[in-house]
Amino acid sequence: MEPTMSQTNDESPKIIVDSDWKEQAQREKEQADQAAQETPDQDRLAEPSFVEIIQMILLQASIGLGGYQDPQTGHQLPPNMMVAKHYIDLLALLGEKTAGNLDETEKRILEGALHELRMAFVQVSQLEGQIPPSASMPHA
Repeated sequence: MEPTMSQTNDESPKIIVDSDWKEQAQREKEQADQAAQETPDQDRLAEPSFVEIIQMILLQASIGLGGYQDPQTGHQLPPNMMVAKHYIDLLALLGEKTAGNLDETEKRILEGALHELRMAFVQVSQLEGQIPPSASMPHA
């Protein structure tokens, strides 16, 4: 006699359905979402800003003034006054092109950066003997 549908076969695999799995998956997703909101996203950069542009140019000018060490050797980078002057002039040009469009903080930071760079340029130039004190400095 062949087994009918109502008869069970002890050798057939039993399927166990966990009805809680959807709820558990939803709870885990909610916990992961909450954890992501609580911790800052390390892979995301800050919103671009005008001050960041100033800082990028300021860094290049500072490197030109010999203000940094070579990360590979640890030796002080020598000043390159032509490079320093280029980046100081670039920062001044940025100030000219954005005149009247900056808020007070941006304007103050830009003017302060230019002043400090120009003073450093004169000081380093005199120390290096590359230009006499009366020679031209970056455009004011």
